[in-house]
Amino acid sequence: MPDLPKATVLTLATGAFIRIHENVICLGNPGTGKTHIAIGIALGGIQAGARVRFITAVALAQELLTAQQDYRLPRYLKGWQRVDLVVIDELGYLGLGPGGPLLFQFCAERYERGSLLITSNLDFSRWVEVFGDPSLTAALLDRLTHHAHVLLFHGESYRVRESRERLREPTASEEGGSNGPSSPVA
Repeated sequence: MPDLPKATVLTLATGAFIRIHENVICLGNPGTGKTHIAIGIALGGIQAGARVRFITAVALAQELLTAQQDYRLPRYLKGWQRVDLVVIDELGYLGLGPGGPLLFQFCAERYERGSLLITSNLDFSRWVEVFGDPSLTAALLDRLTHHAHVLLFHGESYRVRESRERLREPTASEEGGSNGPSSPVA
């Protein structure tokens, strides 16, 4: 697990930040527990009575594009107003292309009206790679970070660490075969 401020995470898990329309942003390397913590915080919000929806950034961008193409974007966006906390996972793993401006619009409409919890493998300075426009990215970050708790996840991927540990574990043949430890020959 990353070296996060435990008190902050436990406070966020009470859901109090949702009631005052604050955001949470989890930034860091892949495999460091961002989604795990986001789910835990979201579950805490649900237990506190909040309406929560979890979606990946790419899936949300695709839904927004489809709604726009079907001339129902305003109605689609209005439907999200009933959700107290939207967890947007994996921002930065894939570019959003034409969905970038729509995701900006989505986030901008939630500003000071509903909470967002975003996980990203990219530092803020690299979000322009996802949205493709420096001005749009700056405006988005200005809104997102205004009332935000930023959690930084450092370290190595737990998946890589577990794989390396499995490689170090002795196999059954190294331990004396599958019939247990070998006994000395007399």
